[in-house]
Amino acid sequence: MISRRALLASTAAAALVGSTQAKARFLSGEVPWAPGAATPPEPALPGGWIYFTPDEARAVEAIVERLIPADELSPSGKDAGCAVFIDRQLAGPYGGAERLYMKPPFVAGTAPEFGPQSPLSPAQQYRVALKSLDAYCRSNFGGKGFAELAPEERDKVLAAMEKGEPKFDGFGSRPFFNLVLQNTMEGFFADPIYGGNRDMVGWKLIGFPGARYDYRDFIDHVTEPYTLPPVSLQGRAGWNPGR
Repeated sequence: MISRRALLASTAAAALVGSTQAKARFLSGEVPWAPGAATPPEPALPGGWIYFTPDEARAVEAIVERLIPADELSPSGKDAGCAVFIDRQLAGPYGGAERLYMKPPFVAGTAPEFGPQSPLSPAQQYRVALKSLDAYCRSNFGGKGFAELAPEERDKVLAAMEKGEPKFDGFGSRPFFNLVLQNTMEGFFADPIYGGNRDMVGWKLIGFPGARYDYRDFIDHVTEPYTLPPVSLQGRAGWNPGR
């Protein structure tokens, strides 16, 4: 099983993707883009599950609760809303693979740099793998589904999935473990507008200030602690008392 320290370290390392040289150019005539062409973030709607069935949702909540267990530093992945984040993502363009290259051939066992090797969209991968996970658990744990297992039993199953030991039909246990781990980290650290990182617990954990639009007052104080609370793309509740 991956530890909290390793999870956070891998997330931080993913941000260090090198640097590129910026080049300026002059524009004349009409601007080379259409007004409103950008895709603004759409707030995750509160309420019930959009993509997951109730049984699938319980299983995913149980998974993210063990991938990020509660401790003295933060609440669990479940309480931080990671399952809600995943549900909303699967119900949207990501789940339907609208921006992913989905043309064959798909070659199993290739390096991660080649990207996902499956004809299934992320939403389909979850549906197929969660069904296999349920069958595996019921066959090996006295008819219990994953969400019904004790914490140490859940950890045992996840550790086996990380090694690819359970044989899942349609989508392998190891690729599914890697997928749900990645999505859990995204949900824990993404802007709360997407349904996860509830109360900005992930940002508070690592000291990330959030989406403040202006840091000029702090540029000359780089050696001093930054004490202001983080801010979401939606602002802070205290800024909109009438809502």
